Amino acid sequence: MRRKTNDSRIITLFLIALLCFSALPSTKHKPVLYIIGDSTVRNGDGTGRNGQVGWGTVMDTYFDTSRISVRNLAIGGRSSRTFITDGRWDQILVTLTKGDFVLIQFGHNDAGPLNDTARARGTLRGTGEDSVSIYNPIRKMQETVHSYGWYLRKYVMEAKAKGAIPIICSPVPRATWKEGRIVRSEYTDWAREVAERNGAFFIDLQERIALRYEALDSTRVKRFFPADHTHTNQEGAELNAAEVVKGLQSIRACRLRKYLRP
Repeated sequence: MRRKTNDSRIITLFLIALLCFSALPSTKHKPVLYIIGDSTVRNGDGTGRNGQVGWGTVMDTYFDTSRISVRNLAIGGRSSRTFITDGRWDQILVTLTKGDFVLIQFGHNDAGPLNDTARARGTLRGTGEDSVSIYNPIRKMQETVHSYGWYLRKYVMEAKAKGAIPIICSPVPRATWKEGRIVRSEYTDWAREVAERNGAFFIDLQERIALRYEALDSTRVKRFFPADHTHTNQEGAELNAAEVVKGLQSIRACRLRKYLRP
């Protein structure tokens, strides 16, 4: 009788231990896709209530969010420089970890002045290591301003140092036409150069979308841009996001592909 009692106690303790173990939270990391960029990626508060929608706002619909989290942290008005000087990149680095992804698109605001009193967001042209010291009237401090490529390299190298996977996109094109073609920006070449030289994946988003626009007509494309030639509505954002996804699908070595919905 005593042996049966002991056996019952052992079984009971084993079942309790099993239940306690199963109740523990999983230690497996659920990867995060961080999307960073300007207003063409996330416009306003991201709700689209102003009629303008960035492509990053609809990206979560393409991913299996039970397996990956999608965080669109782009913000309007920022350049590759000011997303950093605002402290936004540092905030991401706090939580960025191995197995995460960073989707990067800057360039639309990088051509602005370096030290104007309105935004002071410009970067030096190209991908060089040159820099210039300025007084920033908005931050009220001296600042060393680098090239567009320098800032992109910073994102790539710091993401890789965390074990994350960086993916650079060239800037989406504006609806600017010349002789029946969408005008291309030289920022695409610089973005590609940084990606290729620093081990990041690259999506030529500008060319992909420009070809889509050119396959339509300028009247149809104009419907995507309710306010200006830069910011899309919901339909335009969905077209742009679809091209991001197609770009990802074409990069066989990029593990982010496996989190896309079928």
